[in-house]
Amino acid sequence: MASPRRASIRTPLLSVDYETRGEASGPVVVLLHGFPYDVRAYDTAAEIIGASGARVIAPYLRGFGRTRFLDDRTMRSGQQAAIGQDLIDLLDALEIERAVVAGYDWGGRAACIAAAVFPERVCGLVSVDGYNIQDIAHSGSPAPPEWEKTYWYQYYFQSERGRQGLEENREALCALLWRDWSPTWTGAGAAFPASAPSLHNPDFVDVVIHSYRHRYGLEPGDSRYDELERALAAGPMITVPTVVLESGADGVAGASAADDRDFFTGRYEHRLLPDVGHNVPQEDPRSFAKAVLTLLP
Repeated sequence: MASPRRASIRTPLLSVDYETRGEASGPVVVLLHGFPYDVRAYDTAAEIIGASGARVIAPYLRGFGRTRFLDDRTMRSGQQAAIGQDLIDLLDALEIERAVVAGYDWGGRAACIAAAVFPERVCGLVSVDGYNIQDIAHSGSPAPPEWEKTYWYQYYFQSERGRQGLEENREALCALLWRDWSPTWTGAGAAFPASAPSLHNPDFVDVVIHSYRHRYGLEPGDSRYDELERALAAGPMITVPTVVLESGADGVAGASAADDRDFFTGRYEHRLLPDVGHNVPQEDPRSFAKAVLTLLP
């Protein structure tokens, strides 16, 4: 496997570390990782996509890897609007007008936000598990008990005990989540060490804890994102061509991605991956890459 090229670029708030493969003049694909993962999730998928002639960019999200805040005074927000705006800011900094955006977990949320609110910047969307924009106004409504038990880490992070646990046991805790969320993936334990260094970013804990508290309306967001959060609260439709990949063996329970169909008003395809867990691009990189390739202009 050829090594990716590594670079960094400044956006209004961040120095974003990213990896790139493929042809500099090709159509752009941005691959967005989730929590608690990093760009290693895309090693194989990015190579496949890059070999097609695309320009592939895989950034480390805020709080991960060597991505850093430029100002110590900036709030270490992990709210959905922040990661969505980070994606648009990255496109601006790289002078990219339009891109296919693809992701899962936090990265899938950033991709959905860009597609919904900034459709002029997105020519295609691959989203794992459907419409990932949070409905914070209704976040206090209980889910079925069998779903709730898989969200234990979210409740843990509401407490200071949970913050301390993430700080002190970040690798052990996150490796446990990798295994629990991908119960059919026998390679999770072997793959985790390559991504573990990204969890030692100095802002990791603050960003993660804020993310899981803000999504339940239990902590205020950064005021700079108020307008974008209001737009997201309206449940904006996604009009761009979309492929939704559904994890058939996800250890984090929830509704079927097919239930989100009405949020997508453009060209749409739903693909079920029966034996694949939460970390779709790393568990089934060929299916992920194939979905991206169907959207290239």
